[in-house]
Amino acid sequence: MGLYSFCLWGSQIMPIRHQHERVEFPQFNGRKECGIAFELLKQRPCPLKIRVSCTPEHVDFKERTSPDEVRKEIRQCYDLIHRLGRGVVYLGSSRMGSDHKHYVQAVELGKEIAKFLDCTSWSGAGPGLMDAATKGALEAGKPVGGFKIGKEAGEWTASNFHPYLPSETYLTCRFFSARKHGLVDAVIRTSSSDKTAVVALPGGIGTLDEVFEILALIQLERIGSALPVPFLLMNYDSFYAKLLDFLDDCEHWGTVSKGEVGSLWKVCDSNSEALTYLSEFYDLPLQGKPGLQFGVSTMSGTSY
Repeated sequence: MGLYSFCLWGSQIMPIRHQHERVEFPQFNGRKECGIAFELLKQRPCPLKIRVSCTPEHVDFKERTSPDEVRKEIRQCYDLIHRLGRGVVYLGSSRMGSDHKHYVQAVELGKEIAKFLDCTSWSGAGPGLMDAATKGALEAGKPVGGFKIGKEAGEWTASNFHPYLPSETYLTCRFFSARKHGLVDAVIRTSSSDKTAVVALPGGIGTLDEVFEILALIQLERIGSALPVPFLLMNYDSFYAKLLDFLDDCEHWGTVSKGEVGSLWKVCDSNSEALTYLSEFYDLPLQGKPGLQFGVSTMSGTSY
């Protein structure tokens, strides 16, 4: 004697002859955690007696139980900035290691800017070029701070702890939104004596996300409306050349006004160009500042 199973057709249930006592239907979204099993009792004709068991998919909302969790973390970011002081925020790739020439250039830049502006250097406290800028500032003997995230595209992803920074100098964020609030607030100038800047080193998707978010805030005068903040795009080896070409195309198509993007940042091909721009922006003389060396970098082997 055969058994009946069924198939769904719209809202109708259609009996189908079946040779097994138990029929399982996998969940249609491809996940293995959840499925529906039907036990068909040996009866005919219809109606069928069907016992349904369904194991619900486990969804972990532990980190999103309340908006208060995000607000609390943002407040912690602001407290850290209040303790260490605002300064220069470095954005950059987490994937370029210490053997990459852009890493070496970023170490030099982080060191020279920290000496020149005498301020705190901030970053995402991750590996790659963020690490390079951090090391440069430490070599200059200047304070550093960071907003680490639990997941990076590069290394250091298994731990919430920075490998060498003291714990009181950085915060490990669970929420990207809190981290971004921290990176933005760290460059806000509250007085004319504040020396801050955004420095965008070569990077990928995460870096571009942060670059354009901050650039949009400057464009809309949410940053620098009273006291402008310099934004430097470090175009090492023409890294951002195609991006700049695309932005020129945007002008052609009318999605940005002519000259609009160029007015929001300074594209720098070298460290010396970046330092010269900061000197002009803040009306600070480069000559006589200890540690500022132009010409050939002994670390990178390239001319500035």
